[in-house]
Amino acid sequence: MATLKAVISFIEIIFFILGVFPVSTEIDYGGGKYEAPAVVTPMTLVDGGETEFVIVTEENPDECILTAVEELQTYIKKISGAELAHVAETELAEGQKAIVIGETELEKSITSVDRAKISADGFLLYSNGTYLLIAGGDSRGTLYGVYTFLEEYLGVRWFTPTLEVVPESEDIVIDAGINRVVQPSFAIRRNDCAGTNAAHRARTKMNVSFHYEETEYGGALNYVMWDVTLDRLVPDALFAEHPEYFAMNPEGKRTTDHVCLSHPEVLALAVENARKAILECNRETADHIHIGQKDNMNYCHCESCEELYAKYGTVCAPTIIFTNAFADALDDEFPDFTFTFYAYNETDRPPTDKSLKCSKNVVPVLCGLHKACRSHPLTECGAMDGIENETFEKLYGDPEPTIAEDFKNWVEIAERTYIYDYTINFLNTAQFFSNFETMQSTMKYMHDIGITGYVYNCGDGHYAAFNELRNYLLCKLQWDVDCDVEYHMNDFLNAFYGEDAAPYIKEYIDLQTAMTKATAHAFDFDWHYQAGFCSPFAVAKSDILWKKALNADVTEEQKFNIEVAELSWRYYKANLFMGEYIFLNPFRLKENEELYDDFKSHGLNRVSSFGLIPENKEDVDFMQRPYNWG
Repeated sequence: MATLKAVISFIEIIFFILGVFPVSTEIDYGGGKYEAPAVVTPMTLVDGGETEFVIVTEENPDECILTAVEELQTYIKKISGAELAHVAETELAEGQKAIVIGETELEKSITSVDRAKISADGFLLYSNGTYLLIAGGDSRGTLYGVYTFLEEYLGVRWFTPTLEVVPESEDIVIDAGINRVVQPSFAIRRNDCAGTNAAHRARTKMNVSFHYEETEYGGALNYVMWDVTLDRLVPDALFAEHPEYFAMNPEGKRTTDHVCLSHPEVLALAVENARKAILECNRETADHIHIGQKDNMNYCHCESCEELYAKYGTVCAPTIIFTNAFADALDDEFPDFTFTFYAYNETDRPPTDKSLKCSKNVVPVLCGLHKACRSHPLTECGAMDGIENETFEKLYGDPEPTIAEDFKNWVEIAERTYIYDYTINFLNTAQFFSNFETMQSTMKYMHDIGITGYVYNCGDGHYAAFNELRNYLLCKLQWDVDCDVEYHMNDFLNAFYGEDAAPYIKEYIDLQTAMTKATAHAFDFDWHYQAGFCSPFAVAKSDILWKKALNADVTEEQKFNIEVAELSWRYYKANLFMGEYIFLNPFRLKENEELYDDFKSHGLNRVSSFGLIPENKEDVDFMQRPYNWG
């Protein structure tokens, strides 16, 4: 029966590619329906460029609250020209209208603020005609409250680190009956887009920096050690004297590919090196340390490790046991620390014996999404990346959604869990990646099963197709998994590409999403250039849409952004010998050369995250597909 289903599915895909079956481009990007804040009872903050309001804080606010004050002053002035004075609550005149920022004595006379029920980054927005109160669970929450107020009520947008949109009006009117407690969907949120900075992280409400303090923006989750760390906790230099500290391969030889986490002396060594690193770091901001193996699958096959694998049903067993003991050894001295470990590659599967649990201060960082299909829902599609998984039945059949089930099982054995997500094709960054439709449903699933943190690795310098849009939407979803994705998508497209061009680009995204979903599984690490197939109709339609977008009435900057985005479509056609890049076209080499020139002139220096295209045109073989340039 499974084989029959796979055959039927394969035949359907062929018919979609040939255009025999039409593909529906009605894409549901997910989330609730956006509703603009209503004004039932008007409360005028600014009238004709003038204001009767002042900003009020406690007498000696911390630097994060001062940032909140300065940001509110700056953007209200940009919008209306009005300048709001900042006064301490002890200086506030009786009857003075005020925007009250952060924790104050004054708030007690305005409304009840129960901070015990507001998360660290959450906040209360409250208005009554005389006062607007923005009160966070802590100072960073207050800052996020200011940014949310500016965005949702005053229309300010921070689309990228360099593109903000600020409406202009001499009048600012809000509702006098606002009463909202706003809390994030995930406690831990990270999305470092290309060109990011501390201000942009705060404005998009991302609270993980990994390595930067950013105290003026309320601080951020900061690691003493992050990513691959076992090579520092147990240095390779020890191999000559202590080969037993390192992994045994299947042939019985020790290598430095991994550390043997079941060896009793390894724990004491790692603890001592971690202690030194913690004492040397800034203890006021760093409160996480990580256990991260090297990026390979050459795990230890010694007798002790193999026994633990068999007992608990996972290669991750020694890692969990080791990290628990590591945390226990350091907890008394560093009680506020969190100890994380990668569930990655060979260690990504949870224990089948759920008696093995993570300690309270131990958090698995789940990396399994890099194996998941991105063009179909995580809870429905069991297709997985990897040669061993790419059988005919697994690609075209209906396998169980193993990764979704794994995440649910991890949540059962750990009080906190962080997702480490990859959401571009790192091996083919220049091509359209079809995950826009599944982002919301994936993150909603994570939230609903109890995942507490969402760390996203995509934007860090990756100048991929539509990556600015992807980063913007992911920030929105990390904060609110139920947000209206299509609303935010259109909002971004209008600003980044121009209102005249945005409908054509949106239609292209819909079409490519639909074709990929119908014909392929999209993976984060897929060497194949065929991340979906287009029917002849879809190719012709896409060409028309890009022509219209490029001819739209837009600014020079928006035109440049459109040209960059269109390069992903030309790159796709060139790889598959379509359109002007058809193999029989005598001018194909010239078309490839022009594509190369446009890549370089628009700042695209790679087709893969792991290799630059040649700097000099003379070093490029234009007979080859552009996929082979990098």
